[in-house]
Amino acid sequence: MATITLKGNEIHTSGTLPSVGTAIREFELVDSNLNVKTLSDFEGKKKVFNIFPSIDTGVCAASARKFNEEASSLDNAVVINVSKDLPFALGRFCAAEGLNNVETLSDFRGSFGDDYGVTITDSPMKGLLSRAVIVTDADNKVVYVEQVPEIASEPDYSAAINALK
Repeated sequence: MATITLKGNEIHTSGTLPSVGTAIREFELVDSNLNVKTLSDFEGKKKVFNIFPSIDTGVCAASARKFNEEASSLDNAVVINVSKDLPFALGRFCAAEGLNNVETLSDFRGSFGDDYGVTITDSPMKGLLSRAVIVTDADNKVVYVEQVPEIASEPDYSAAINALK
């Protein structure tokens, strides 16, 4: 369990992020067309998992925009935004914002949050995902993790992108 804060108040997650050097777990997430995406859909690519509570908050939207901007210059890499938002809301946001360089996927019917230790277990945000970043190499080995300590703060974009190099 990780202890983080929400506007200074202590909250908790269901576990801890995968350790650097370990392989990430298989997952099933849903795209805006209700297609299931799995780890094998991103075979051979470096991956940045941008995990957040809801695209309908300012910080989450900012992180999706920033990683979309950064992704345009990445070689053999994909940014995967993950939240519990419904796929339709995620698709609407990406279309309105012109986010074409990222995959935005929903964990609304999956176990990604629990499998990766990012499900919030208490507070008014119980059941949503915490703000975290996981970066892997092309062989699915974790090379960087960040559990953002204050959920209202943005992740360290530079550290995540630099981990791909």
